[in-house]
Amino acid sequence: MDPEPNEHSTGGVSVLHQPPSAQTGPDVQVVSAGGDSGTMSQDTEVDMKEVELNELEPEKQPMNAAAGAAAGEKNGLVKIKVAEDEAEAGAKFTGLSKEELLKVAGSPGWVRTRWVLLLLFWLGWLGMLAGAVVIIVRAPRCRELPVQRWWHQGALYRIGDLQAFVGPNEKGIAGLRKHLEYLSTLKVKGLVLGPIHKNQKDEVSGTDLKQIDPTLGSQEDFKELLQSAKKKSIHIILDLTPNYQGQNAWFLPAQADIVATKMKEALSSWLQDGVDGFQVRDVEKLVDASLYLAEWHNITKNFSEDRLLIAGTDSSDLQQIVSILESTSDLLLTSSYLSNSSFTGEHTKLLVTQYLNATGGHWCSWSLSQAGLLTASIPAQFLRLYQLLFFTLPGTPIFNYGDEIGLQAAALPGQPVEAPFMPWNESIPPRSPGPISANMTVKGQNEDPGSLLSQFRWLSDHRGKERSLLHGDFHVLASSPGLFSYIRHWDQNERFLVVLNFQDVGLSARLGASNLPAGISLPASANLLLSTNRTRLGQEEGTSLKLENLSLHPHEGLLLRFSYVA
Repeated sequence: MDPEPNEHSTGGVSVLHQPPSAQTGPDVQVVSAGGDSGTMSQDTEVDMKEVELNELEPEKQPMNAAAGAAAGEKNGLVKIKVAEDEAEAGAKFTGLSKEELLKVAGSPGWVRTRWVLLLLFWLGWLGMLAGAVVIIVRAPRCRELPVQRWWHQGALYRIGDLQAFVGPNEKGIAGLRKHLEYLSTLKVKGLVLGPIHKNQKDEVSGTDLKQIDPTLGSQEDFKELLQSAKKKSIHIILDLTPNYQGQNAWFLPAQADIVATKMKEALSSWLQDGVDGFQVRDVEKLVDASLYLAEWHNITKNFSEDRLLIAGTDSSDLQQIVSILESTSDLLLTSSYLSNSSFTGEHTKLLVTQYLNATGGHWCSWSLSQAGLLTASIPAQFLRLYQLLFFTLPGTPIFNYGDEIGLQAAALPGQPVEAPFMPWNESIPPRSPGPISANMTVKGQNEDPGSLLSQFRWLSDHRGKERSLLHGDFHVLASSPGLFSYIRHWDQNERFLVVLNFQDVGLSARLGASNLPAGISLPASANLLLSTNRTRLGQEEGTSLKLENLSLHPHEGLLLRFSYVA
């Protein structure tokens, strides 16, 4: 047996003798017992390390080389081989070449797919086109809108006595400019002003229709008023009634030619300055009124189609009124026609329908006189009713200043009637006996949502927004005695039902729709928009009312709305 290796202790250093097979050559040097250091070959040092590693526990040894490694690889060395597929995966994908794409795209399968998709696209497009054509053909045709000018779109507001309107503490035209904002809140489209020209009573030579009365302001003041009103979208209509301070508004018949010449010159001058229209009153006293009105109308229309001519008369005779209207095709006429009402539903219905039938397709205007207040013609309890009536009839409503608050005409005992001051507040002195209360003033009613002024603003605003009220058709309904009821409708827009009770007792409406045209019918219920009765307005505004059980309070008017049904 081979002797086991001996371990020698020399100088405190233990040296492990290796078998000859573990030595690589004769160059091995060991440390001498005397402490002299020798030299060891590099291979011997590596072999000794391998022995030490082999004596370690397996879990503490370095990773061995992979099984099947080439001979000569030593323990503890790790070699990593990158897989070829991983290297290839890292290479960037460049896609198909142009030639390859063309080859694939030209294959029979892709050619058929493209043709199928193209065919489906055109079939879908033609289908949608056919559907659109069917919808257009079968859909109800929209009715063509009529041509409308600014005076068709809202109310006109008359200020005959300028100084009475602005009050005793303001001066004429300058004072009026300060109140343009108030007029704007009324949503009126035009302001009929004056007369304000220089007029020497019953003297033709002392009357100048082209000059402003110096007591009311200057030419420059008036031009500034025109500019300010334009910014508020308010049109100025100037009253040119010549002899407004004298006995006869048109002087003597023998002076007609002189007056006619002055009128033509004044019309051209004021049109150049920017006036939007003219009013002449008492035309029944003008000799050959129809001829003159036609001539003045042509002057205004030749300047612009957007200019207006208004004629006024105190006559209430329907035939005389129709003859004046026939002088021109686009003339507004104010008269006293409706002032002869007996204030019953039946009589009011008769007057309105007769007037509309007699005037045919002529655009109407509605007022109780050519210049006076509503309170001068109707009792106070009908004021709310007539506001609702004028704003919902087909035509232009025309009001006098103060009608929006129920202003009373001033009449002192033994003195001629004077135009009352507009009561802006309680400090304005009245021209009639008795104190003025807060609810009679503009300020007081402005703060009350249920006031006559608030109703005026509401009606004026809604009339300008709803097509059925602007230019819709008008149809009278059968109803209970004492009532006047009608429908306003236009094409496919919302319909409006108006029911007015002229009696001093409550009434049940009992509406009948037998005479309505095809396509128009009464619904079972309608939404309440406005009541002239303050109690109902506060309780039921916006609610749906059943028409079969519709009842009205004394002197109450209702405005209801219902939807178009195809």
